[in-house]
Amino acid sequence: MCGIAGAVRPAGEALAPAVARAMLAALAHRGPDDEGEWREGGVWLGHRRLSIVDLSAAGHQPMVSACQRYVLILNGEIYNYRALRREVEAMGPVAWRGCSDAEVLLEAIARFGVDAALEKAAGMFAFAVWDRVGHTLYLARDRFGEKPLYYVVDDGALTFASELTALECAPALTGALSPNALSLFFRYGYVPAPLTIHEGVAKLSPGRLLTWRPGEAPQVASYWRLGDVVEAGRASRLTDPAAAVEALDALLRDAIAPQMLADVPLGAFLSGGIDSSLVVAIMQSIASQPVRTFTLGFQSPAFNEAEFARAVARHLKTDHTEHTVTFADAQAIVPRLGAMFDEPFADASQIPTFLISQMARRHVTVALTGDGGDELFGGYVRYPGAPRLWKAIKGLPFRRTAAAALGALPMGLVEGALGFLGPLADQYASRGRLGPGVRRAAGWAAARDLAELYELTMTAWADPDALLVLPPKAPIEWRPPTPAIDNDLEAMMWRDSVDYLPDDILCKVDRASMANGLETRAPLLDPRIAAFAWRAPPSMKLRGGQTKWLLRQVLDRYVPRALTERPKLGFSVPLHDWLTGPLRGWAADLLDPGLIARQGVLNAGPASRIWRRYLAGDSSADQKVWSLLMFQSWMEARGR
Repeated sequence: MCGIAGAVRPAGEALAPAVARAMLAALAHRGPDDEGEWREGGVWLGHRRLSIVDLSAAGHQPMVSACQRYVLILNGEIYNYRALRREVEAMGPVAWRGCSDAEVLLEAIARFGVDAALEKAAGMFAFAVWDRVGHTLYLARDRFGEKPLYYVVDDGALTFASELTALECAPALTGALSPNALSLFFRYGYVPAPLTIHEGVAKLSPGRLLTWRPGEAPQVASYWRLGDVVEAGRASRLTDPAAAVEALDALLRDAIAPQMLADVPLGAFLSGGIDSSLVVAIMQSIASQPVRTFTLGFQSPAFNEAEFARAVARHLKTDHTEHTVTFADAQAIVPRLGAMFDEPFADASQIPTFLISQMARRHVTVALTGDGGDELFGGYVRYPGAPRLWKAIKGLPFRRTAAAALGALPMGLVEGALGFLGPLADQYASRGRLGPGVRRAAGWAAARDLAELYELTMTAWADPDALLVLPPKAPIEWRPPTPAIDNDLEAMMWRDSVDYLPDDILCKVDRASMANGLETRAPLLDPRIAAFAWRAPPSMKLRGGQTKWLLRQVLDRYVPRALTERPKLGFSVPLHDWLTGPLRGWAADLLDPGLIARQGVLNAGPASRIWRRYLAGDSSADQKVWSLLMFQSWMEARGR
């Protein structure tokens, strides 16, 4: 895991050394162990290293191929590098300098070409390769988007970096905010690729390869498409549940074993839920000694999963560490989030993700996670919940009028006004408080169909443009084309896999872990597991109202069902208690109407109204308020 940066400029106009130093300094947290630069003419490549595999100087980057043609900088890990190394050696003798995965990838590129090497490489990565003979720059990002990569083309030059904070050091970035990105951020809580918060700056989307020659426009193409995987899976469905369980167990073991390879201490996050418990269980079955596991707990029982994780750890006999999050922890980290996430980012689980990364880093350098299991195997409670809700409300007369009336009632009266949502109220209760959950669900009743209702469940501000002084001129489409899907469950899973997973979940984990110099790995995102998951029919994912049926069957082989059979909590925090309690002063300062007016980006009226409603006890506005605070915190961190 590392940070990369670079610039290719017209001959004789190399990036100024002071700018290069500033860009690398901005990435120091991603790579605290080593720093390297390479220059030639107008080309500069920079690297910050977090040493994981081959800790010697032989793993130093930027790295030049044995043939001297290619120069590589890599952020991430190539998990199948040992098999890929054997494939490279089969092409002829190689003068290896060490045993790092970066060198294997580089020599694979030298022998097979960039496109073929990408097809062969399995891992999480973002890399840059400069072809000294063809005078061509290649930028690539892994299949699911675990590692980030930003770039900007300006005045004949291309500049790129792992994080926007590093790119902001370069003269090509103007700093103008993108109205489209702002609108999408307030809608979803994140800025989806290929957009960024800055006008004219792009994120390379997952599974993409950018090819660029000085003086030409960049060419971006897909070397891997999840849509192709979906269509292939649907054309070759699994039919035998017992055989599917057996095959998935073997596949998980094949995927997890190489991700346990590291020359530094390694452990895993453990929530006690299905995904992380399964990853840890298989790790422990492979390991020769107890696996280090890490869990966060909360003082509020409604948010606390620590006892469940502790029970799983005890059964598996892991070396377990847990920490109970306090108000003091929140007060220490929340003001830092605007600087840590280099774009506005408003998933409140970023707080516990940072804290568990911080705790784990005191003991290990690498941690495996269960990320990806929900999107691939049907794990979110909204997957059964949204269709059930739509079925209950779609035929109700005056449902939009009733929903608007319910949303306007004082919170104390909402509890008694649940007639048209009553049968499903528990599905959307907010940590035991029915009113806030149902008020939020009531806002979805205006949906015209299930797809729109599902989109609203993922939405903070349904009308984000009303917040903006300068709203977008026209909508844009950023998601890849949807493959032919004929069932509601997989339609929701597809949407989350190409949008919510890379731009929320994986972004959150990358920034929070890298802020602590910790590498995280998500073995459930192995492309072989993704292909298998899309072969599994909906009945092997959602069965009898139970989510992740197939994963649960595999987990039953390792952990008693009684230890994991419980409602899904997710990685949530008592946000309303914190923001109306110890963090109220911090929040009020950021949402000061005068400050918002002076900044000239948001309309102060809607922000003030939702803040007053929140202070009056309406925790259904959690997402709205948090998005405002995270945007304001990001603005403050950049002196705006």
